[in-house]
Formats: sequence, C-alpha cells, structure tokens
Amino acid sequence: MKRTLALSLLMLVTLLLISGCNTIQGAGKDIEQGGEAVQRSADSYL
Repeated sequence: MKRTLALSLLMLVTLLLISGCNTIQGAGKDIEQGGEAVQRSADSYL
C-alpha cells in the first residue's frame, strides 16, 4: 500500500513538473511573437 501511494505521488509530481515546463516554454513563445509583432509595427512607421 505504501509503495503504491509513493509511486502515485511520484508520478503526480513528475507530471506537474513536465506540464509546468511546457507551460513556461509556451509562454516564452507567445511573448516572443508579441515582441516581433511590436517590432514589425514599429518598422512600418519608419
């Protein structure tokens, strides 16, 4: 019983860490795309 509980907890923590990394990576891409859009907009005024 303890082994099953420990394994389940380990799997849950691992999944949370993996999904957190994907979320941060996705946010970084979104921020980069936003910055590129601002740069294109600024370039069009020149």
